[in-house]
Amino acid sequence: MTPIKTLVTAAVAVSLSVTAMTAQARDFRLGLITPPAHLWTQAAENFAAELAELSDGQHSVSVFPSQQLGNEAQMVQQLQAGSLDMAFLTIAEISNRVPDFGALYAPYLVENVDQAAALLRSETAIDLLEQLPARAGLVGVGYGMAGMRQVLSRSPIDSAGDLRGKKLRITPFDPIRDFYLAAGTAPTPLPLPAVYDALANGQVDAIDMDFDSILILKFYEQADNLLISNHMMFPMVGVVSGRVWRELGEEDRALIQASMNRHLDGVITAFQQQDADQEAELRGLDIHIVDADDAFFGEVIEAWEATWAAKAPSLAALREAAAELASP
Repeated sequence: MTPIKTLVTAAVAVSLSVTAMTAQARDFRLGLITPPAHLWTQAAENFAAELAELSDGQHSVSVFPSQQLGNEAQMVQQLQAGSLDMAFLTIAEISNRVPDFGALYAPYLVENVDQAAALLRSETAIDLLEQLPARAGLVGVGYGMAGMRQVLSRSPIDSAGDLRGKKLRITPFDPIRDFYLAAGTAPTPLPLPAVYDALANGQVDAIDMDFDSILILKFYEQADNLLISNHMMFPMVGVVSGRVWRELGEEDRALIQASMNRHLDGVITAFQQQDADQEAELRGLDIHIVDADDAFFGEVIEAWEATWAAKAPSLAALREAAAELASP
């Protein structure tokens, strides 16, 4: 081959290579419900920055917090259609489509945030993600979480009977709704940005929430009674649209999976690290606090188990794995 032909061939090869790289370059869109200050949103932004760096600028991620793209049900529909690329979703919405994930919300499945973290990192929990492509059209990359669930209320809750009749804000999904129905409340789904005003104007009497959100969003300003119960953990999952995933090469899949997993796991670690300090901060406020354990809720837990044992086949395996984590 002459030198000129060699140069032309090389130029064409470079041109084709650049074209291929350009075709693979993506500006991904990632949606989530939490506000900019929340740990989930910060993790999404950090993931976006890292993916751009690791891909040498080939890929970027635009993050849409605070339900800018709709609520979680709407985002799941967008993910299934391929019009949304990625999301950080509460397991709540996932459990509405794949009930087996409801097992992760079993009351007193774990005792504290450290056991919750260990369980979400276990093979038993990770195996659940394998159900998502076929049953929801999503690829589950890994878990994050928020802190353990507590009850913040406008009036004192000194016994389980004090919950009866209260309008209690929940994240809209079946496992937590069934728990509070069994407790005699009127579960009231509300998006997170609406909660502060709902407490202020009496639209709800109480909320199911974690320490982090109670403090960051200052819900204690409108409700000064806190039931520290740790009655459920609150997992989150990072997902990619199944349609989008099929379009990606193996190298891009591996890059996204490793980076997103790293930041999801960082969320778990952050909640572990801040839990004790946030509890202490809340205990230092001028609010009424009651401590509760599983005995506080009594038959409510049995009623929940009776409903969900058949719906969520993984419940027994998760209880067994959690029990092993709790063993000395």
